[in-house]
Amino acid sequence: MLAGMIPHQLRAEDGLSDRAPFPAESSAISRIAFGSCADETRPQPFWNSIAAQNPDLFLFTGDNVYADQYKGEWIREPALEPISYAYALLGAIPEFKDFRRSVPIIAGWDDHDYGLNDAGAEFPLKEGSKNIMLDFFGVPKDAPVRQRDGLYHARIMGPVGQRVQIIFLDTRWFRSDLRPTDERGAVGKERYLPDPDPAKTMLGEAQWTWLEQQLQKPADLRILVSSIQVLADGHGWEGWHSLPLERQRLYDLINDSGVSSLLILSGDRHVGGLYRRDDIAAFPLYEITSSSLNLSFAKGPVTETGPHQMGQLYGPENFGMIEVDWDRRILSFDLRDMAGDPVRGMTIALDDLAP
Repeated sequence: MLAGMIPHQLRAEDGLSDRAPFPAESSAISRIAFGSCADETRPQPFWNSIAAQNPDLFLFTGDNVYADQYKGEWIREPALEPISYAYALLGAIPEFKDFRRSVPIIAGWDDHDYGLNDAGAEFPLKEGSKNIMLDFFGVPKDAPVRQRDGLYHARIMGPVGQRVQIIFLDTRWFRSDLRPTDERGAVGKERYLPDPDPAKTMLGEAQWTWLEQQLQKPADLRILVSSIQVLADGHGWEGWHSLPLERQRLYDLINDSGVSSLLILSGDRHVGGLYRRDDIAAFPLYEITSSSLNLSFAKGPVTETGPHQMGQLYGPENFGMIEVDWDRRILSFDLRDMAGDPVRGMTIALDDLAP
């Protein structure tokens, strides 16, 4: 099974001790970069563009590698070798190595780094895939995320009054199967149809309980990372709208928990965009989708529309930036092109995200 595929000198765990440390808990976080969908077989000069923004952190929101493109013999039987190999290639990219030395990275996963396109709970190698990823990103052996099923985790940084909570959801490990479309490729029904089956889950009960607990912790800005889109409607690709009862459960949890200053990040779609809903909580709920870092499928302007979409989607390669001016209590979030120039974005008062 893919014997000899990974050269001895190129393994996922090699050369990974050289990482930027995370900021001290007392240090204010004011600049956060994020992005998704990075093909390790393609050039990755975008790391230099992101580093030029001087971020305090980078959030890798999913599809960090494309492990399922190495078919070989595993087209008949899933294997972990392609996942390890994909991370080995990423770890050998000079721009990534330089970036990792200067900017701390927090990562989640989506489907291609999980191990299989659009996969969910049925993927048989998720435990091994999880360990490969956590080892690659240097997650300590005693970290809570290693002690439970799934790849969900959270972190709070910054002093009182400037606390940033970053919550990574796992929309793969527990996710029930999706309902296939009855008209493949049709606008709004491209791959999947909404499935209102109450027995199906996106997060699994343990993760739902954990998320409820996380939302009770004190924070001045909450960043909720979902690898797939949350607010978006109007398309038939993967998203929380694929399991509408689960999405409503998330909306109800956000509203009932009484949280404020919450911003949603997502990736996956190979387009970027901004979304807003005013009917979920006592404050406007924004989502910014950044995708992809180096794997754009756009051949021209993106024509997709949806009821919560703010303006036209952005098709070329992009990454996201969040900036917080704590003194003035101003929050900016935007998509940037590979030159680092904003192409879509918003600037609002942080207090506008309070009830």
